[in-house]
Amino acid sequence: MPYLIGIGIAITVCLFAALTKFDRDRVFYPTVVLVVAHYYILFAVMGATLHVVLAESIAAAAFIVLAVVGFKTSQWITAAALAGHGLYDWFHHLIIQDPGVPVWWPAFCMSFDILAGAIFAMLLLQRRSAVA
Repeated sequence: MPYLIGIGIAITVCLFAALTKFDRDRVFYPTVVLVVAHYYILFAVMGATLHVVLAESIAAAAFIVLAVVGFKTSQWITAAALAGHGLYDWFHHLIIQDPGVPVWWPAFCMSFDILAGAIFAMLLLQRRSAVA
């Protein structure tokens, strides 16, 4: 069920962004990356030690840097960062032991991140072909 909910929310967010034209602004998808990068920090604050909070903060910083670089240079970096965060969700438990993370979260977040990153990549391809 978490996979289906993540997919449904990704479609809803991306569709809403397209219909409202929020996604026409370069900052929309980098902001999505910033938001998803912070959830594991929140979970660590709620249920883990300071050591785990610091580890989650370091991991989040990598995605935050990618979001900023993607915003400043190539939106493809942002799409890759969003989808890459989905892969990170899959392996997160092997990298950082965070007892604050809900059991269902990695599946939900992974499906959201990968699909939202793929939708953004398709939009970038569509925009590229529209310009050509």
